[in-house]
Formats: sequence, C-alpha cells, structure tokens
Amino acid sequence: MAIAALIAVAGCSTAPKPPPVQPPPRAGGFYQDDGPPAQVPADIMATPDAVPRIEPFHGGASRPYVALGRSYTPITDDRPLMQRGFASWYGRQFHGQRTSTGEIYDMFAMTAAHPTMPLPSYARVTNLRNGVSVVVRVNDRGPFRDGRVIDLSYAAAMRLGIAAAGTGEVEVQRITHQEIAASGTGAVAAAPPPVPAAATPVAASGMWAVQLGAFAGADRAQELLSRVQAELAKPQAGGLSADLQPRIERDGGLHRVLLGALPEREAAFALASRLAAVLGSDIATYVVLR
Repeated sequence: MAIAALIAVAGCSTAPKPPPVQPPPRAGGFYQDDGPPAQVPADIMATPDAVPRIEPFHGGASRPYVALGRSYTPITDDRPLMQRGFASWYGRQFHGQRTSTGEIYDMFAMTAAHPTMPLPSYARVTNLRNGVSVVVRVNDRGPFRDGRVIDLSYAAAMRLGIAAAGTGEVEVQRITHQEIAASGTGAVAAAPPPVPAAATPVAASGMWAVQLGAFAGADRAQELLSRVQAELAKPQAGGLSADLQPRIERDGGLHRVLLGALPEREAAFALASRLAAVLGSDIATYVVLR
C-alpha cells in the first residue's frame, strides 16, 4: 500500500510501509533534502492547469490505510468535496518517485496529494489570500499534519503564490465526474494555455475580476486584449461586451488582462464560466481579487 511520508511543507511520499518519524525541520522549513529545485524553470508560472477528465478510481489507492499512527478511509464514490485549510507542497526529495497511483511524481506538473479523495481526482484549489485558483490532478496520498488539507506540486504552489512561504490557506473543491461530463469539453473550465498566473494582491476595493492572462511584456498583454475585444464583439458573445470593459492592469512586473469588477466571488465564477464558453479553450479564466 502506497503511503506518504510526512515532511514539513509537504508530507507526501509513496513508500510501501508506514513512514518513519522524521527529525525536526532544519532552517528553511524542510525535512531532509526536500525543497525547491536547484534551478527553477523560467516558464514555471506558465505551467497549464490539469484538464479534468473522467478516470476510473485506482483500486490499490482506495483501501483504508494507516499513516503516522492515524487511520484513513479513502472515499470510493464520486461525491463532491469542499474543504478549507492549509496547503503545503513537496518538491525535489520526491521528484521522480512513484505516487500512490503508481505514477511518477513530477514536481513541475499540476498535481497534488490528498489523504482521502478518490485517486485520481481533479480539484480546484484557491488561495484565499489572493484569490488565485488552479486546477490540479490528485494522484497521491498526504498530507498527514493537522490543519493541512492538500499537498501541492511545486509548480502548483508557485502558481498559487505559496511556494516561498511553504504553506497557504486555501479552499479545495473536488471536480466530480458528473461536473466533468456536464461540461461537454472534458473540463470544468477552459483548458488553460501557457499563460503566467501570479499572486494578485488584495486591492482596497475588494472587487473580484476574471483574469485571462498575466504577462511580463506589455505587447503580449495588448495582443490578448485585442483578441478578447474582438471575440466579445461577435454576436455569439451574447452581449457580454456591453457589460464588460476588458483592460490591462499593471501589477509590479506583470501586465494583467482583466474583465469585470464584481463584489461577490460567486458572480465572478459565473462570469468566468460564460467567458470560457465564448472565448474558447485556449484562453484561461481565473477569478482574482483586486
């Protein structure tokens, strides 16, 4: 039975026996040799979200198990699951090892570990501090620390803006098979393109917007803005252009392409779904707090 070993910021492994008790964390917050890669890929913020698809649950990863003296009973049906708590991440110490589903862990892919979610599953993880969301494929077990609800790959942690801190408060929402089938495209949201997504600070207005891209270069942001304006002007956009003013906002070294300014996050998610249907699967839609 593949069971994850506890680490300070992650807590995942795939050892076939109960993980040993680890020593206290060293400076930097990592156990043993775990941590970020020696060289971070320049385009890691462009790592695309996992695209949800219906997959059969892994039998071996569905059996009850014990880790660090605590018993866990995995979910074996397609029920929804929503949790709030802290996310951690795991990196180079486990890169290249097998996950609980027998796959090879890739710290640069959009994956995650959860103690009881059916494997494999897909989940939307939202950083409650900055409103950034990502979609990950859950294919491993962990974390096994109180208060931590999910372990992210290094790439997912970078996208959410929690890699440097090691942990961050998040909301985790499992994407069910029913939701995937109802989407009609194999994904709940548009399949994300290689567009950087970075932490967005909370603005004084506290308004929610839909982010379609974030670029270091202003020319690429302007190119996407022009394309979005053209798409929203078409009849099939259903009048969205009358309600929205696509814009570029400068945020530090990034140029963000944003639409809308809504007081409620639920309304922003609804808008993101409408935009995904109109703009197509090659333009990502992220809900962010401005």
